[in-house]
Amino acid sequence: MSGKESVLTECILKVKEEGRCARIPFVTGGVPDKDSFWDTLAELEENGADIIELGVPFSDPVADGPVIAAASHRALSRGVSLAWLLDGLMERKYKVPLVIMSYANPLLQYGWSKANGTSLEEIRDASLEILAEHLFKAGIKGVIIPDVPLDEAGPYQKALAAKDIDLIALVGPNTSLERMEEYAKTAKGYVYVVSVMGITGAREGLPPEAIDTLTRARSVFSLPLALGFGLKEPGQVRGLSSTPDAVIFGSALVKHLEEGKSAADFMKPWLVG
Repeated sequence: MSGKESVLTECILKVKEEGRCARIPFVTGGVPDKDSFWDTLAELEENGADIIELGVPFSDPVADGPVIAAASHRALSRGVSLAWLLDGLMERKYKVPLVIMSYANPLLQYGWSKANGTSLEEIRDASLEILAEHLFKAGIKGVIIPDVPLDEAGPYQKALAAKDIDLIALVGPNTSLERMEEYAKTAKGYVYVVSVMGITGAREGLPPEAIDTLTRARSVFSLPLALGFGLKEPGQVRGLSSTPDAVIFGSALVKHLEEGKSAADFMKPWLVG
């Protein structure tokens, strides 16, 4: 099944031809609650989302700031899990490509009990094959795993690539040019450019290092660059000397939804920004 052009790459490049950045909202699974979550996805799709990132709730989200970490813990208390998320997606169809963002633990656990093998490595690989099959059935086009470094990504890349699912690379201010070059050898879909060192969360402005990271990444990757961490409104990316191909906004949206406000209202500034 491997060898197809990336749906995610094609999506962002098509939007770029329209003269704008692709919009990638992030929402934690089960936010604002389990029932309205599905309506929220549909509303994002109908109001300008080009790709949607779905966060898999986890008990120890080390890369997430207080807004998403709290949303993740609340979702877990409601019974939201990777299995719940994939089962729900299998029952529904969305027009825009979907990406999941998850820590390694939920991904490895997903198929572990059904995996066969005589060693931990064989069981791990079989578990990831089960995961990839279910991600494919759920319509997932890409996966982001913040706590799996490049040196440990091989088994994930192999299992996902067999189902034409992209393992999306993350690079940040502390990623050297040499390290980016290593990522570029296997990266697919788009590159998630982290704007700041630290955790997720809406910020008032973008630090100077965001421009430097974008510039370095642009010199290495042929894939589209998606800028995330700290974005809450389109004015933050206007006039940047190095412009991303896509923008990712999560914490501000999750907070907005948990305050009982609509996804459509949140997206309005991005439709004109």
